[in-house]
Amino acid sequence: MKAFTPSIFCLLSARSRFQRSARHIIYAIALSVILGGCTKITAFHSSNHTWKIYRNNRYGFEFPYPSTWKSLPSDNADGIVFISPRNKAVEIRSWAGMQLPKDINQDEKGKTSINPNFTTAQGVTGVLTVEVRQQESVMTLQLAQGELKYYWQGKAPSQEFSSYYRFFDYIASSYKISQQSRIKS
Repeated sequence: MKAFTPSIFCLLSARSRFQRSARHIIYAIALSVILGGCTKITAFHSSNHTWKIYRNNRYGFEFPYPSTWKSLPSDNADGIVFISPRNKAVEIRSWAGMQLPKDINQDEKGKTSINPNFTTAQGVTGVLTVEVRQQESVMTLQLAQGELKYYWQGKAPSQEFSSYYRFFDYIASSYKISQQSRIKS
């Protein structure tokens, strides 16, 4: 049996390396296509909407909402509900009320249980939570100023929530509280 000469060995080795590299590139491209198809990234641009501003004079808060959304008063007239014209299950709601006394609002050690994790464009800090549930998912913003507690919420069916996430985040970021917020009867 004839032994391989060094030049043939180098040629076979280079060819094998090229085939392996080509395979890795093909695998990487295939993996990118597969993973790219799994996520739906919807860009949100506020300029794509015509906006109105909801103002609550009693509690002194405001936020933008799409001008085509239908408004409904909240249950106790302390806020508002907006329903999407394209999907009645998508809604934005906001309300306010008096905070509970500190002894009820704090844990046994006297510390509040949740630290602020969100800041509005106005510079007000609060707590933003996102609950992904089986049927519907909810983004909730809670802010406190003085004796008042403010709530804003965006809700959508869970399978569509990722399409609304940036939209809801924009509105929550734009939420404003009047500097002289006082309860007006």
